[in-house]
Amino acid sequence: QVQLVESGGGLVQSGGSLRLSCAASGIIFTLYDMGWYRQAPGKQRELVAVITSGKKTNYADSVKGRFTISRDNGENMVFLQMNKLKPEDTAVYYCNAHLQAPLGKTPVDYWGLGTQVTVSS
Repeated sequence: QVQLVESGGGLVQSGGSLRLSCAASGIIFTLYDMGWYRQAPGKQRELVAVITSGKKTNYADSVKGRFTISRDNGENMVFLQMNKLKPEDTAVYYCNAHLQAPLGKTPVDYWGLGTQVTVSS
């Protein structure tokens, strides 16, 4: 059974920091690209940051220079360090595990239940 369990969300003032964690189980962690997505009320879910199985990273323009994604393959965990938080970062943050598929096959995606991040002005 695959589980992605997020933690570390909460209420923080503008300019503050939070560190999100995601513990993965039931998958061969090293094979998966791991990502953080977020969804604000009334908006679509959007990619925040991704770290590939080869540890390459990519960020949404809105968080570049403020957020850092990392992974610990020994502990099957992925992290999102969020600094200089802004009210517009307020959202539910979701952990994603993505397995790329060979040509003609369907990729595999797993999601956590999310953790709320609220940034007050």
